[in-house]
Amino acid sequence: MLTGKQKGFLRSEAHHLQPLFQIGKSGLTQSVIVQIEEALEAKELIKVNILQNCDEDKNDIAAKLDEQEGIEIVQIIGNTIVLYKESIEKKKIVLP
Repeated sequence: MLTGKQKGFLRSEAHHLQPLFQIGKSGLTQSVIVQIEEALEAKELIKVNILQNCDEDKNDIAAKLDEQEGIEIVQIIGNTIVLYKESIEKKKIVLP
């Protein structure tokens, strides 16, 4: 669980990032979850964009991602979700 200070730090780190994934009409599928987990292992901090034609609500998608082991929701802003997961092998981000 992230503290408020850690979330603020991660929000500032994520500000310049472009979304790596777009979730559209098919919603959040298991294959997308696997790809997100692989990207988080490599980068630790990513953005996911929810397209307007997505049938699922952004909060439902965030809740499903939050259920995955180790994935933390840093921020939901507009239709973008910022995700963080500490990398096992390639640790880059040092939290305050």
